[in-house]
Amino acid sequence: MPQTILVVDDQDSIVRLVTYGLQQAGYRTLSAYDGATALGLVEKERPDLIILDLMLPELDGLEVCRKLRSKGIFTPIIMLTARDEEIDRVL
Repeated sequence: MPQTILVVDDQDSIVRLVTYGLQQAGYRTLSAYDGATALGLVEKERPDLIILDLMLPELDGLEVCRKLRSKGIFTPIIMLTARDEEIDRVL
């Protein structure tokens, strides 16, 4: 069974591009366009990896990460961001 990766971004073009590449590499993908949907999918599907945009509407990527960790869900997360400040790159 292929590993499952959840891609979370509010921009459809980014979600489509990333999921296409992952599917071509043999991964199963899930998509969410906001933090609340992402939280629900993580709890239901238990993906092996989450690719998470920092700048989501309403519930941002950091808050999604905090909520998952507080629930004892330690799925690895790769953060995507358009921010270019040094502190944002170190996060």
